[in-house]
Amino acid sequence: MTAVSAPASSANLGPGFDVLGLALDRRTTVGSGPAPEGAQALDEHHPAVIAHRRAGGAGDLWGFGGIPIGRGLGFSGAVRVAGAMLAHVERDGADAASDAATRASVLDLTADLEGHPDNVAPSVYGGLVIADGDLVVPVAVDPSLAVVAWVPDAESTSTDRSRATLPSTVDRVDAVFNMARVATLVSAVSGGDLDLLSRCVDDRLHQQVRYAAAPASAAAAAAMTGVDGLHGVWLSGSGPTVAAWASLSGIDGVVERVRAATGADHVLGLAVDRVGVRAEVGD
Repeated sequence: MTAVSAPASSANLGPGFDVLGLALDRRTTVGSGPAPEGAQALDEHHPAVIAHRRAGGAGDLWGFGGIPIGRGLGFSGAVRVAGAMLAHVERDGADAASDAATRASVLDLTADLEGHPDNVAPSVYGGLVIADGDLVVPVAVDPSLAVVAWVPDAESTSTDRSRATLPSTVDRVDAVFNMARVATLVSAVSGGDLDLLSRCVDDRLHQQVRYAAAPASAAAAAAMTGVDGLHGVWLSGSGPTVAAWASLSGIDGVVERVRAATGADHVLGLAVDRVGVRAEVGD
C-alpha cells in the first residue's frame, strides 16, 4: 500500500480574501494498492484522481478521510494535493512528500486545478500561509492557538457560485480596511494575541455578501460571537462552515459552549496542522 494524506484548511480567515489559508488537523488520505478497510474506490472524475493523472500517475485509487465535502474546509484542495503527491511518491518514494521542489510542483499543479492557490497551499505546506500566485510565504502560528468550527450537516457551498455573487470592484476605503486587518491578523497569530484576534477578522470584500446568501451561517456566526473563549469569528472559505480562534488548552469547553449556543452537534475543535502533505507508506 502506498498512500498520501493532506490536511483540511480554512481559507480567507475573514479579511484575507484569496490570500490567507490555514491548515487544520483533519486529514484526507488517497492511496493505491490494497485498500484498507473503510476506504472507497475513486472514479476517474474524482478530483484526487484527476490530480494524480495530471502528475503522471496511473492505476486505481482509493480514499478515505474526515474532511466534510462542500463545507468550506478545503476538501477539494486537500484531495487534489494528496492525489498529485501520490504520483510523485509512487515514482520517487516517501521522501518526495517532503522535498521542496516536489511540493512546489504539486502546489503549481493543484492551484491550477483548484483555481486559487490559497485553497491548496495550506494542504501542501501546513500552518498559516500567504498565497501570492506561485509564491507561498509561511506565517508563524503561536502554539497556543486552535480553531473551533461550526459545520452544518444539511448545507453545502459551491465556491464558484458563491464567487459569482461578489462585486467585481471595491471602494478604496474598503480595500484599505482589509489590508489593515490582514496585517493585524498576521501579527496577532504570530504572537498568540487572542484579544487582538477578536477584532481583526472583520472584512468588507466578501463575507457579508456570502452571509446574506447563507442565513444559517449568519445566525451561527452571531451566536458564536458571544461565546466565552472564542476570539474572532469568520466564514471559512466560501462557507457554510463558520470558524473562530480559541485557546488550544481550553478547546473542549469552548466546543461544548458553541454547541449550546448554536444548538448544533457538529462542532469541531481543531488544532493547527503544521506538517502539510505527507506520505504514509505501508505494506
